[in-house]
Amino acid sequence: MSRCLWSALLGATLLLTGQPARATGDYAVVDEFGQSRYRVNPQAIFQERTLPPGQVTFDPQELLIVLINTRRYFREQGERDVVIQRPGLLGGLGVQVADVTRTLDFMIDVLLADLTEAQPIRLQNSEFLRQHFRVLGWRAYHPQGNPSPQLRLTKYAVFRHPGRRQPQGEYVHALYSINEEWAAEKFYQKYTKQEVLSGVYAPGRPEAAKVTPLAYLTRAGLEEALLQGTILIQFPDRTTRYFNVDRHNGIAFVRGVPPWEQQRYWYFREVDAIRGYGSEIGNKIAIRPGVTFAGDVWNVGLGRIVVLERAPGQLMLGAIADTGGAFLPNLAQLDYLAGIFDGRQEFFAYNRRLPEYTQAYVLVKKD
Repeated sequence: MSRCLWSALLGATLLLTGQPARATGDYAVVDEFGQSRYRVNPQAIFQERTLPPGQVTFDPQELLIVLINTRRYFREQGERDVVIQRPGLLGGLGVQVADVTRTLDFMIDVLLADLTEAQPIRLQNSEFLRQHFRVLGWRAYHPQGNPSPQLRLTKYAVFRHPGRRQPQGEYVHALYSINEEWAAEKFYQKYTKQEVLSGVYAPGRPEAAKVTPLAYLTRAGLEEALLQGTILIQFPDRTTRYFNVDRHNGIAFVRGVPPWEQQRYWYFREVDAIRGYGSEIGNKIAIRPGVTFAGDVWNVGLGRIVVLERAPGQLMLGAIADTGGAFLPNLAQLDYLAGIFDGRQEFFAYNRRLPEYTQAYVLVKKD
């Protein structure tokens, strides 16, 4: 999340520290700026359910990493990040932030014990999950229509793209980082994506000294980085580096507008891992493929544990530890971090193994 959005959210504290719903339609669904968009009844979206039987699949070590990193974020940023202070929609069913962190703590303890003792992973046993967790079925909610039983499951990835340290040939589109000595002026909010692409930061231009080009990509590579939020660039010397979105120009992503024509523009930073949600680049959660979902952290919440039905008798489990422009707000979709791929053909082949729509459940540790 950018600092400009962070300021907007701080200014909307009354909305962002919402309390559990008290009556039908009592919950105000907010966007990334803390503005109320519509009101809903939380119990029309989340309802007590029984988890179906089946094999629960995930990589235990990868899940443990994401759970630990997400729990650390609550511990270190909980008093400063007003987004994660609010119970969100689940507050309408009595689920508070303390229940979320207690769920994370329990799952971390169970995984650590099972991995240390080299015993069967209990969290992969659906009967164990039914015994120890409340199971809340999630019905997809669309503001213009009725709730539907299944969520849309989209998939995102980190793509490995070739890049250059200096402009060369078709590699002329820079990933820009904002120079901190100029950040307070918020100059970057004046320029649309199309203006940046037209050369507002080109050498010799007045604004050139306010940013640093981190790497140069093709236009397709740049669009992939802006869309996915993270990119792994391979340079001619075979070294690779991760780059993650940092701050944007404050222009909202417009649904229905082709990505190349959007006005929203992101600035990047080099990072040491795939990074998910965070109030600023320095505290974003390190996430792993296969066990991470991007979702609506403003209204559904960070660190919520989700189980999806991949197929009859096959369940997949992960944590909401990321977000993005598609979730501002969005109560009908989750985005699954599928992995690191060399191109879209490989990515699409992998995605064919996963459903497009799925029944989803949220797990909360029982008292």
